[in-house]
This record gives sequence, C-alpha cells and structure tokens, in this order.
Amino acid sequence: MKDNLSIESIAIVEDDARVHSLLSEEIYLNLKVKDLYVFEDGKIALKELTRVPVDIALFDINLPGMNGIECIQKLKILHPKMQIIVLTVYDNPEVIFNALKAGATGYLLKSTPSEKIIEAIQEVKNGGSPISSTIARKVIEAFCVREKTNEYFQELSNREKEILEHLNKGYRYKEIADKLFLSIDTIRTHVRNIYEKLQVNSRVEALKKTGFL
Repeated sequence: MKDNLSIESIAIVEDDARVHSLLSEEIYLNLKVKDLYVFEDGKIALKELTRVPVDIALFDINLPGMNGIECIQKLKILHPKMQIIVLTVYDNPEVIFNALKAGATGYLLKSTPSEKIIEAIQEVKNGGSPISSTIARKVIEAFCVREKTNEYFQELSNREKEILEHLNKGYRYKEIADKLFLSIDTIRTHVRNIYEKLQVNSRVEALKKTGFL
C-alpha cells in the first residue's frame, strides 16, 4: 500500500541503470509521486532540473558529465527549496562535508535498505535531514580529530586541513586528488603551501607540528 504522503516530483540522478531502476520501482510502489525523472549524466541533470525543478532529488556523486557535488551546489543556488539527498558509496568525511556544504539535505550510503531510503524521502518531505548512522559516526570522528589538533593546524585553510588529514591516513597525492575531486597538481600546490605555512620540509614534520603524531 502506498504511503499517504504525496510528493509532486522526484528526480534520481544515478548512472548505474540497475540502481536507478530499483529505486524507481521502490518509489512507485511506496510513495504517491506525480512525476519521476531519471538522469544518468550530471550535466544533463543540471540543465533539465534548472529548467524544471523537482521537490526532491536523489544524487549520486561520481557521475559522468559533472560530479554530483558540483551539480548540487549549482542547483541549490538556482532552486534553494529543492531538497537533495546524496545516495553514494563514498563515506569519507571530506566528501560528506563537501556535499552538505553544497546544499545536500541528507546523506545515505547505497548499502542502505530500500525501505530506509523511502523513509528518508518521507523525512526530507517532512522537514528532516536523514543521515546514515555510519555517516553520522564518520562526521563525529572527523570533528574529534579537529579538536585534538593544535594551533598550527587551526591556522591552515579548510582545504589544507582536509589534505593534511588525508596525509595523516597515509594516502598518496593521486588518491587524495581522487577523493577531493581535484587535480594532482592542485594537491601538490596545497601541500607546498602547508609546508611553507608550517615551515617544515616533509609530511612527517608537518604531521608532528600540527599534533597528528
């Protein structure tokens, strides 16, 4: 039986046909939706949702054409009332924070059971901000890391802090670039700036000076 909650329009922005087909089926079975749109390309989604905004959009992050975070940011500027739930495999804090800063109302992992995704859509419609419990834990842990670091760490920019946290976890420049959707040259520039600000010459010295080691 369909839920009593009625939603005028929903969009699914997901390039995996299996995933968006299952989501579409669950939405039609459990919610009263007048219009349901599916987009497999971020750039196309931005164009169409700019022209015809929806009430709620489910967004993957890694999309062809344009990544989900950039698309969300642009859409929220144009249509601030559009509610957006990120549905992705990415669970690292930097991506989570970037998605929420871009304007996402909720953040779920693709491993979330379908009934919980339906509940999240209902929650957003009712003014809530659903976040997977594992994602909430990641956010709390990230704040704890920030609290433990010292005044040198606090003097860095937010992006420099993100990169230094990744360096602390042992990630290589290419891995950090992929996680933050930046070029490897941009990462190298940020690292040089970090070293200059801290007056150090290596990753280990930077981590020691900022309280990670």
